[in-house]
Amino acid sequence: MTNISTYEIDIVTSENTKIHDVDFNNLQFGRVFTDHMFSCDFVDGKWQRPQIMPYQPMTIEPSARVFHYGQAVFEGMKAYKDDDGNVFLFRPEENFKRINKSAARLAIPEFPKEYFFEGLRQLLSLDNEWIKPGVGNSLYLRPFVIATEPAIAAAPAEAYRFMIICSPAKAYYKGKVSVLFAEKFSRSADGGVGFAKAAGNYAAQFYPTSLAQKKGFQQIIWTDASTHEYLEEAGTMNIFFRVNDKLITAPNNDRILDGVTRKSVIQLAEDMGIECEVRRVAVKEIKDAARDGSLKEIFGAGTAAVISPISAFEHAEDIFELEDVEDSYASRFKKAILDIQHNLSEDKHGWRYEVL
Repeated sequence: MTNISTYEIDIVTSENTKIHDVDFNNLQFGRVFTDHMFSCDFVDGKWQRPQIMPYQPMTIEPSARVFHYGQAVFEGMKAYKDDDGNVFLFRPEENFKRINKSAARLAIPEFPKEYFFEGLRQLLSLDNEWIKPGVGNSLYLRPFVIATEPAIAAAPAEAYRFMIICSPAKAYYKGKVSVLFAEKFSRSADGGVGFAKAAGNYAAQFYPTSLAQKKGFQQIIWTDASTHEYLEEAGTMNIFFRVNDKLITAPNNDRILDGVTRKSVIQLAEDMGIECEVRRVAVKEIKDAARDGSLKEIFGAGTAAVISPISAFEHAEDIFELEDVEDSYASRFKKAILDIQHNLSEDKHGWRYEVL
C-alpha cells in the first residue's frame, strides 16, 4: 500500500484490485464494492482530517449510539463515464445540501463542502476503472454518516463518522414494476423525518413492503398518514402520474423526500412543453382516471431507479393494468436524463458536474 496526502486528505492505496473478479454484465445492485472508501471522523467538536483507504471492515463499539438511537443518514449518487473517459456526477450540489439537511434534522453536525467534493474527486480518481462507459452503466455512490460515540444515554452523540463507499450498478428494477397503494401503513407523518434520508425511514418500510411483495408487488406507493386518501411517494422513488397529457406529482412537504431526479423531471417537462401540476393527488382521482382511460402512465423517479414505468397498481382489492404507451413520457424523460448524465446531449441547466 502507498501512503500519500492530497489536499488535506490522507490516502492509502490498495495493494490489489478486486475488479478482475467482477462480472459487470451481471451485477446485483449494491452487492459489489470498489477497492477504496472515504472516511472522516467528527471528534472534539470538529471534523478531523479525511482519509481514503482500501475498502475494509471497520471496528465500532456495540455501545455506539447509532445502534441504539438511529442517528444515521445517507445519500444516493452516481458517477458516469463518457466514451472519451471523462467522469461526471449529476447535480451533486443537491445531494450535498440534502445530506446536511438530513443530518441537521437528526442533530448530526453538517459536513464541510470542500471535504465532500474533494473526497469524491480523489475517490473516483482511484477507482476510475470501476466506472464503465455506456448508457445504463454507472458507479453508485453512497455517502453516509453514523453516530459512533460509545454511550447509550438517550442524547445526540458527540462523535460521528462520515463515509463514502462505491458500487458498480446497472438497472435497479428489471422488467415491469407493479405497486400497491397503501391503505393502512404510513411511511412518515407530519412533523417527522420523512423529508430526510434517515436510515430508519427505510427500515420502517421493509415490513409493509414485504407484505406487498408476497402479493406480487415490487413497491408500495405511500399515502398520507392522516387519511390515506392522497398519494405521496414510493419506497425508493418519487411518483408521477400522467392523466391524458398532463403530468401530476405530489408537492414536497415534511413527509416526502425532495428527490433530485424528481425536480429534474419537473424542469424537463417544462423544457418539453409538457404541463406539470405539483399538487395533492387523490387515490380516488387516479382510480377514476384508470377506469375512464385517461390515466396513461405512472412512473417512479429516483437516483437508483432513474425512471421506472409502473405497469399495474392495486387499491382496496381493485386491480388496474396500464397499457404500454407509444413515445411515453417515462421513456422521453429517461432518455433525456441519461443523455445528460453520459455527456450525450446539451446540458443547458448545468446539471453535469465533471470530476475527472
